[in-house]
Amino acid sequence: MAIIELNKVVKNYSLGKVQVKAVRGVEISIEKGDFVSIAGPSGSGKTTILNMIGCIDTPTTGTVRINNSSTGDLSDKELTTLRHRTLGFIFQLFNLIPVLNVYENIEFPLLLGKQKMDKQEKKEWIDTLIEEVGLKEWRNHRPNELSGGQRQRVAIARALVTKPQIVLADEPTANLDSKTGEDIIRLMKMINREQQTTFVFSTHDPDIVEIADHIIRLHDGLVVKEERRGQ
Repeated sequence: MAIIELNKVVKNYSLGKVQVKAVRGVEISIEKGDFVSIAGPSGSGKTTILNMIGCIDTPTTGTVRINNSSTGDLSDKELTTLRHRTLGFIFQLFNLIPVLNVYENIEFPLLLGKQKMDKQEKKEWIDTLIEEVGLKEWRNHRPNELSGGQRQRVAIARALVTKPQIVLADEPTANLDSKTGEDIIRLMKMINREQQTTFVFSTHDPDIVEIADHIIRLHDGLVVKEERRGQ
């Protein structure tokens, strides 16, 4: 069964008197454990689709289903719970908190949510993530002491700390050099295989696209090609 489904999704925006058709009748099905690249040039609708999957935006028409529940039928409280418990987010600008160190940045989503995790269990889980993303020696450093690639590794660990089923990443390598970008995607893929976390990321970099197992290619708000590879 699909963990994410978009059915005839349309998203229009008003830009003054002009209506922009950002997404035009998209149909997408993503299975649990998929490692998905939504690829296409700027303006193709990649970010809009990720925002609708992430319940940050809503379709003009059509339905988005997460775990077989239509997001359009959920209350604000239910959407907040879904975002916090089921979804993790990785941003291209990292969005780390400057005054917090690596451990504290990763811990932060747990302080916002209602998941019950005792102190020792929480510490062990965060330390496991820090080791997983290769930052054990940087545990007590603040973001301004880290490279761009290291900051994105912190962001990946932070996205995973609530043990989400789905991680959404919007151009996660956009502010990194090509070698570091490939390393970040390979790290995400390793976590995808080890934990069966579903990853959906957007990119316009053809080298990054090729690392995915499931590629959805967009152009002008339409799916123009879809490829699945053996996983």
